[in-house]
Amino acid sequence: MNLFTIPLKNLRRKLLRTAMLTLVFSAGIISVVGLYYVSATVGESLEQKLTAYGANILIRPHSENLDVSYGGFSMGNMSYNVHKLDMDTVHDGVMSIGYKDRISAIAPKLLESSSVNGKEFAVVGINWIEELKIKSYWYIDTADHEPHGQEPESLPETAEMVVDGLEHGSEFGKYDIIAGNTAAKLLGLEKGRETEIEGKTFNVAGVLAPMGTDEDRLVFMDITALQELKNKPGEVTFVEVSALCSGCPIDDIVAQIKLSLPDIDVTAMQSVVKQRMFTVNFVKNLVLVISGVILVIACFMLAVFMMASVAERKSEIGILRSMGYSRAKIFCLFSFESLVIGASSGLAGFAAGYFTAVKILEKMELTDGAAVHFEPAHLLLSVGIVCVVSIAASVIPALKAARTEPASAIIRL
Repeated sequence: MNLFTIPLKNLRRKLLRTAMLTLVFSAGIISVVGLYYVSATVGESLEQKLTAYGANILIRPHSENLDVSYGGFSMGNMSYNVHKLDMDTVHDGVMSIGYKDRISAIAPKLLESSSVNGKEFAVVGINWIEELKIKSYWYIDTADHEPHGQEPESLPETAEMVVDGLEHGSEFGKYDIIAGNTAAKLLGLEKGRETEIEGKTFNVAGVLAPMGTDEDRLVFMDITALQELKNKPGEVTFVEVSALCSGCPIDDIVAQIKLSLPDIDVTAMQSVVKQRMFTVNFVKNLVLVISGVILVIACFMLAVFMMASVAERKSEIGILRSMGYSRAKIFCLFSFESLVIGASSGLAGFAAGYFTAVKILEKMELTDGAAVHFEPAHLLLSVGIVCVVSIAASVIPALKAARTEPASAIIRL
């Protein structure tokens, strides 16, 4: 018999107690691993959904301002040396950065004042597909229609959006427009009807539900159509970029875009980023706290079991001491026994926790846009941490066993 066979034989001899202890410890590991994977997947899904609710990087043309006054009267700020933005140049510049895989949408916009039904009104040219990625919260009441106008080859691909409360694909063509709720009332625009803008006929594809924002007072149309109306090919007023914030290297993304587009102003909308990351981090931090509490409880339970084992085996420990086993060896015996329980619990708990997380996410349908990713490094790290924790939990019982005197065996016998 040696330091390794004695603990194993003792665990096998008291198989029921060993199984119960392993099961209890595994339950704690299952909770920790399950919560981790559920929170990580939900966090990823939540992050992607939050990213869909607006942009977090704004690209604008660079300009210089001059505060003009004369005779003590302020004439306001005057912008000069304004650089125009080119749609293709901005898109290519953003997609050339190192963090391009973090970019989820690039939505160019052209703001112009146009004559709609004989009234001057603000019109915004957008790329339907990219805009709907950012504005997935839009609720648009549409009429069934075929894309209206010329050049069917220029129609965009199908874009996912919310229409009449249902998610489905809806095509918006080059000569289709969407009106904000207030704009539709002021201009007399009705879904499915035609209207004239700058002398060209457009189809009112839908009307936005009231949102209480500036979008209520705007008319949206395809950006290339508006560029043609205003004879501004490729020109945009500003570009909104939506970047995924996992780890949130937003400052690095902005820096890389500035390097790629040196003559353009690039700013991060920090308030949006902070709000998103606060939500995601809150979920992860909550899981860490709960996991810590569960691990502490599991450690106390393991320590209690080990203390009971030391009390029961006091005679056995005394005999081993009388046979020449040093205190260090007795300490190692109980530490190794705890290590075996911890390693077994870690392996079983991780496997069961991962499986449980997958099933929970499937049942609750929380994996929208995200998936559970198994990492072998997580398994090794988890088992390693559990082993260290189990050894730490056995320190006091092992010290108590190591202090047992050989005479105690004789007294008990």
